[in-house]
Amino acid sequence: MSFPWGVGSATGVGSYPGRDTAEALRIVLGELPELPHLPELPARGPGADLIGRSAGLLVDLAVHVEPSGWRFSDRPGRDTRRSLDHLARDLDVLEEVAHAHDGPFKIQVCGPWTLAAGIELRHGDRALRDPGAVRDLTASLAEGVARHVADVRRRLPGARVLLQIDEPALPAALAGAVPTASGFSRLRAVEAPLAEDGLRQVIEAAGDVFTVVHCCARRVPYALLRGAGAGAISVDLRLLPGRDDDAVGETIDAGVGLFLGVVPGTDTALPALEASAAPVRELWRRLGFPAARLAEQVVITPACGLAEASPRYVRAALKRCRDTARMLYEAAG
Repeated sequence: MSFPWGVGSATGVGSYPGRDTAEALRIVLGELPELPHLPELPARGPGADLIGRSAGLLVDLAVHVEPSGWRFSDRPGRDTRRSLDHLARDLDVLEEVAHAHDGPFKIQVCGPWTLAAGIELRHGDRALRDPGAVRDLTASLAEGVARHVADVRRRLPGARVLLQIDEPALPAALAGAVPTASGFSRLRAVEAPLAEDGLRQVIEAAGDVFTVVHCCARRVPYALLRGAGAGAISVDLRLLPGRDDDAVGETIDAGVGLFLGVVPGTDTALPALEASAAPVRELWRRLGFPAARLAEQVVITPACGLAEASPRYVRAALKRCRDTARMLYEAAG
């Protein structure tokens, strides 16, 4: 197995509180030196949120904001420009602050199925309802993500770029649990082979980049994500039931990395360091894998994004992730 991060690494999921990209990035670089990432700041409003940020990457597809959320438009308007402006400023700051970074560096985009569940067609139905719209969206996103990866590589020429694809809505799409725009019914379930093909299209378009798929929901489809080409899978460890042990074990055995969310994403009193590490150790012990592989194959993260946390807690949470990863590494040695 060969992973782009060093043993005993920790990283963040994506979102942070506040509006200052430079400050957030300095915190990330300082607290997560082994595997930093580009922070996302949804508090800046539409276009900085999960859906709007990635909708700005779409090629030849425009969006705008309605009271019900994001919707496709006939032509680019103010909301599309705002998404592009937020991302452009973030990348300018990234180049200024981290240009000399020469290790792994992670960026995040929304995946095609979560995007399709979060954007409405012009007449109001969710894009997920229309197979043709999903195909167009997926192809457009794949092209846009490839351009985004190339842009980040140009700005960080010495870095090894990792691409995280966020798919929190994928389990609901597979289960037929995504509500219609009206909320009175549910959309038909997406077939697993179709979901895998769509995700694979985005992963393959990104080129020679290590891909992490993040899914902070229950019923994570591990086999589907592996089949689509994910090099690592990111989950909230608290939502990982014992019945998933076989699927998680197969994922580890296949040489796929695990990003395990062990630190709460909102303000709370953190327990002792040993208590943060214990669930990871217990999972590894239960699955029966050699202890030495844990620090190589596992990256420690917060349970999900930190957008709702206080700035003080963000620093404490990231430090706890780093200290937990170091403890696990030292114990394995």
